[in-house]
Amino acid sequence: MEVLFMKKKWIIIGGIIFLLLIIGGSCVSRYNQLVTLDEGVTAAWAQVENVLQRRGDLIPNLVSTVKGIAQQEQKVFLGVAEARSKVAGARTINEKVEAQQGLDSALSRLLLVVEKYPEIKSNQNFMALQDELAGTENRLSVERRRYNEAVQLYNVVVKRFPTNMIARVFGFGKKEAYFEAEAGAKGVPNVEF
Repeated sequence: MEVLFMKKKWIIIGGIIFLLLIIGGSCVSRYNQLVTLDEGVTAAWAQVENVLQRRGDLIPNLVSTVKGIAQQEQKVFLGVAEARSKVAGARTINEKVEAQQGLDSALSRLLLVVEKYPEIKSNQNFMALQDELAGTENRLSVERRRYNEAVQLYNVVVKRFPTNMIARVFGFGKKEAYFEAEAGAKGVPNVEF
């Protein structure tokens, strides 16, 4: 009778140990998944910043070229300069996203100035810079999309049960910084001939 009791006791202890190993393994696996996704968001943001740096390096050259031809558009040039300085002063990801959206708006106004002055369009330096900027904007669009996808995937995993409990224990929180379309970007542009 005592031997049977001991066997049951060891079976129960073995079952508990097995169950703890399964739960522990699952927790480790989910923690590693969270670390991987968090690093994926960080890497995607680094790539966005890489392309933003390229864009920031091109803008002064483009502004200088346009400035030489369209002197009376000082307000636009000051707007671009202010937007660039806000980008440089941004510290958090949310501040950087907001500053970049302001720079997008300032660049749009600069390109409108170009439309008013046909002699700018015929300038070879301007054309080369505009092509470089257009390529950079395309890269930036791709990298922003990839960043948003990485943040979305991370946020979905952080919110799902039971990973949400593990995320909470280890300090993994929801990421808030997404790139969004500018206000008014969904509107139809007014084309006049």
